[in-house]
Amino acid sequence: MQKPTAMLLAVALVATAGEANVSKDRFGTTATGQPVERYTLTNDRGTIARVITYGGIITELLVRDRAGTLGDVVLGFDHFDQYEKENPYFGCITGRVANRIAGGQFALDGQQYTLAVNNGPNHLHGGRVGFDKVVWDAEVADDHRGPAVCLRYVSPDGEEGYPGTVPVSVTYTLTHDDELVIAYEATTDKPTPINLTNHSYFNLAGQGSILGHILTLHARYYTEPDAHQIPTGRILPVAGTPLDFGKSAAIGGRIGQLAIGGYDHNFVLDHGGRAEPGLAAEVYEPQSGRVLELYTTEPGVQLYSAIHLNGVIGKGGTRYDPYHGLCLETQHYPDSINQPGFPSVVLRPGETYRTVTIHKFSTR
Repeated sequence: MQKPTAMLLAVALVATAGEANVSKDRFGTTATGQPVERYTLTNDRGTIARVITYGGIITELLVRDRAGTLGDVVLGFDHFDQYEKENPYFGCITGRVANRIAGGQFALDGQQYTLAVNNGPNHLHGGRVGFDKVVWDAEVADDHRGPAVCLRYVSPDGEEGYPGTVPVSVTYTLTHDDELVIAYEATTDKPTPINLTNHSYFNLAGQGSILGHILTLHARYYTEPDAHQIPTGRILPVAGTPLDFGKSAAIGGRIGQLAIGGYDHNFVLDHGGRAEPGLAAEVYEPQSGRVLELYTTEPGVQLYSAIHLNGVIGKGGTRYDPYHGLCLETQHYPDSINQPGFPSVVLRPGETYRTVTIHKFSTR
């Protein structure tokens, strides 16, 4: 944990409802001099979520184990400058388009657009300065379900090569039922692709490997990737492959069969793409007893086993290596803008982009 300072101790109480509250303090300052605020959401069970205005990053998520002890279940850093300089997308909002776009190019309504190439030959997570690297405006939100904060950002026309001015809001609500609800909204004045997600790395044990976590994925199909993790366009069954988590299985059970050294795959959700959130996944950590149930309106989820973490020094000096965290990024499929057979990511003037993902925590 970050050591207390006079600045951090000067916490301003912003909203209170019974035992639940939202508080705000200063977390740091960007290299360009912008202040970064941290919002702490505490529900009436004592569960805590902390979010900073830089990138909308979830820096801490403290939930109870089966013994009732609070523990932090997301990877991250103690100090702001690490998020600005070293962050492998820990806990952030990714956009304007999450995941990969082949060759950093797409055509829309007869117009060709070129984006930054920042992942081998491809565009990844919105580019060099995506939504994860900007400071969002924030305000406490009114939600009867629990403490909430709403983040807002206006992405200007041409930012990172994308067309249209796009006002975006992302609301984090920590319900009194121990659900972290993330609700996204956006509009545009020109046709543009948009595909938002949160990129938290979960470890329900708090630290160590996630290979012993037990995963269930409600997905009978996946999008076949090429050598650069771009979908070929084929949607294939998971049956008979290491990607089959239809029956609960340890994440590490078949991971050695994967040529890329772990999971970084998009799954087609059985109950995805609907107006109401459907059950996408369940994760169980046997030692702590913690359970994460994931619900979403999105059609897909990217399962990532942190295969590219390599000696990142995180909270409390912990060294993060491959398999230290698990991402379940609810989203549309990778490269959808170039794949006419995939659900569309195009947002047009007069439309509103809306999507919701729910992380429900419990124990057994």
